[in-house]
Amino acid sequence: MLRWSSRLAIGVEEIDAQHRELFEHINTLLEACSRRRGEEAIFEVIDFLDVYIADHFGTEEGLMRRHSYPDYHSHRAQHAKFAAEFSELKRRLKSGRISAVVIPTNRLLVDWWINHISRSDRELGDFLKSRL
Repeated sequence: MLRWSSRLAIGVEEIDAQHRELFEHINTLLEACSRRRGEEAIFEVIDFLDVYIADHFGTEEGLMRRHSYPDYHSHRAQHAKFAAEFSELKRRLKSGRISAVVIPTNRLLVDWWINHISRSDRELGDFLKSRL
């Protein structure tokens, strides 16, 4: 299970609230997988992520543009790479290879988000806190 902790908070409440919501949905998927119901839960999480990715990345990128974040292009490229990997997972899911996608989905959702929040979003948070 993913545990939200203060060490993951970046200090910008709008973004932190979105991250907490994301963790709740990822935990739903991880719990379902541990109970061997991952195939059922994965589609619910995928549907949520379709909307979440656009909203969350849009929020961050809008803040970066408004406040002239110097690392905007690099951070945005990370978002684009994740979105491309996510699109590939969706394609594989739709092709019916669910069991082959559950582990890579968990890796992408857990590892990528923890690393992204801990590094890139923390840097963004530090910058935004100095501007807000």
